[in-house]
Amino acid sequence: MIIKKLKEYLDKEGVKYVAISHPPAYTAQEIAHLVHVPGKEMAKTVMISIEGRTAMAVLPASYNINFTHLCGELNSNNVYLEGEEEFKQSFPDCELGAMPPFGNLYDLEVIVAQSLAEDEEIVFNAGTHTDLIKMAYKDFERLVQPKVIAFSVPRENNPGHFEHP
Repeated sequence: MIIKKLKEYLDKEGVKYVAISHPPAYTAQEIAHLVHVPGKEMAKTVMISIEGRTAMAVLPASYNINFTHLCGELNSNNVYLEGEEEFKQSFPDCELGAMPPFGNLYDLEVIVAQSLAEDEEIVFNAGTHTDLIKMAYKDFERLVQPKVIAFSVPRENNPGHFEHP
């Protein structure tokens, strides 16, 4: 499974990280609460389509995507959330919904919310609903080389789960 491949990749790159196991949990907010990690440091990976191509959007668990901002930052009016059927074949080694934010391992573009890039450390699913990796954001950024843009808003400022333009 991906957890082994991910650990081997991080070890090969000389990255310090902590592997965390937890009881099964399925939402980023639930996981953050379960393992006592602030929602702002728990990175959730959301699959989006930009002009017909699949990409990863990575943002804090306690934030939502503001599609108006995202479309503006990407200079596109054709950005939407992908359904599981659209992307599940891209992650044969992951449990559905537990993809790590390493799009570079799957030949996918990664877009990171500026709000997540402000964190010293991030925690994310490692391919299962029971495994996490905690590592320095700067190491994640060095390995993944994501596009960092402002597209997320705290949940309390955006009560709807997702906002479409």
